[in-house]
Amino acid sequence: MENRLRYAAVMPQYEDTMQHDPTLVDAARQGDIVAVEHLLAACRPDLSRIAHTQCAAGVDPDDAVQESLLLIYRRIGALRTVAAFPAWTFSIVRRECHRLWRAMHGERATESENLPVAVYIDHFELRSDLAAAIQSLPEKYREAIVLRDFEEFSIGEIADQLLLTREAVKSRIYRGRQMVQEYLKD
Repeated sequence: MENRLRYAAVMPQYEDTMQHDPTLVDAARQGDIVAVEHLLAACRPDLSRIAHTQCAAGVDPDDAVQESLLLIYRRIGALRTVAAFPAWTFSIVRRECHRLWRAMHGERATESENLPVAVYIDHFELRSDLAAAIQSLPEKYREAIVLRDFEEFSIGEIADQLLLTREAVKSRIYRGRQMVQEYLKD
């Protein structure tokens, strides 16, 4: 719960301060190595600031930043939209802080943590339609869908964040996904 509160308090500030040239982010997504290098250099101070707020005691934030930069370098082509860059990088840093903490305490990573953070989709129309479908959802459904499918929160974490029961969260996700499917059928 404490991590969720820190996440909720830090993420909006992070998105507001991490402003990068959209053409630079897009060029990096397209595989321009010079753009990737410039982007990583530009976002390093922001990632360091976030790591210092997200890493638990005993975890070296600089290690989390280094690992995060490597993941961003490897996976920038998987970034779905340029606008998602701040939230995407924040999730990577947060996940690395947790992974390093677990490694310090002898816990093994689960299989799902080794999967890519995002999957590359080369269908602009589908991405646009999906974004429009999600935007059309009522706030309570959109919030649950974004936390589950984009931020990759667990049901329990979403329940804590939204102050709901696990059943209510599952219901909102299910109904929200149904509404998205209906929107995409039209």
